[in-house]
Amino acid sequence: MIARQPFGATGHESSRVIFGAAALAHVSQDDADAALSLLLEHGVNHIDTAASYGDSELRLTSWLREHRDAFFLATKTGERTYLAAREEIRRSLERMQVDHVDLIQLHCLVHPAEWDVALGEHGALRAAVEARAERLVRFIGVTGHGLTVAEMHLRSLERFPFDSVLFPYSHVAMQDEHYASDVGRLLATCRERNVAVQTIKSISRGPWGSQKQTAGTWYEPLVEQEHIDLAVHWVLGEQGVFLNSVGDLELLPRVLDAAERFDRRPDDTQLTTLQTDLRLSTLFV
Repeated sequence: MIARQPFGATGHESSRVIFGAAALAHVSQDDADAALSLLLEHGVNHIDTAASYGDSELRLTSWLREHRDAFFLATKTGERTYLAAREEIRRSLERMQVDHVDLIQLHCLVHPAEWDVALGEHGALRAAVEARAERLVRFIGVTGHGLTVAEMHLRSLERFPFDSVLFPYSHVAMQDEHYASDVGRLLATCRERNVAVQTIKSISRGPWGSQKQTAGTWYEPLVEQEHIDLAVHWVLGEQGVFLNSVGDLELLPRVLDAAERFDRRPDDTQLTTLQTDLRLSTLFV
């Protein structure tokens, strides 16, 4: 079974791998049900979806009818204004047929102009806070992509006490010195304030925006089990972080298997071997 740890200050013990339900965006209900059953086998008890993930929220509906109490449920709104976000949050509850979600997240909040709107007087954050007061959501987080996201999350945490953050984190991404510095500061801030840290793109073969899409993911992923093991174990080697699983159902069992066997972070020699195996001289630069 995959290990669990406190999800920030929420009081929930979440599995260190969170199911990234973007993988359910364009699949049949039968395929979705099979993937969700796999979560139980590995002890995953935390699901992360979003209003913009195609049919993902709908694919969760029948499963949640039976298993809602067994999972910490998170979704996201990509709207920036109060009224639009208010409507989208309630639509997500309707689609999943639940009376509340545990975590609502402001989705991909990295552009400064959008940040100003979303966290302004009439922005999406107001809708999230209102939903929390109405017990439609329990906690509020923020997510993002790209090499400026860690810096923007730090800015967000100065504006509002978010309960969680989500951003790309892998050995590949951390080869960018500026990004690594920002991530280091963000991790330190989150530890100090007991903010939950979720990470994405653990098995990407290259930095955000540099790789073509070859699977159900939005990037080119590692596919061999031994390579996935190294990438997943590297992320889990950072104490306290959570790894959001892959957006491709075919690769999901390999990520869960790797996480279940996690013991320690691989050393530089092992990572160099991975680079050699893949014959990609630019993999870690």
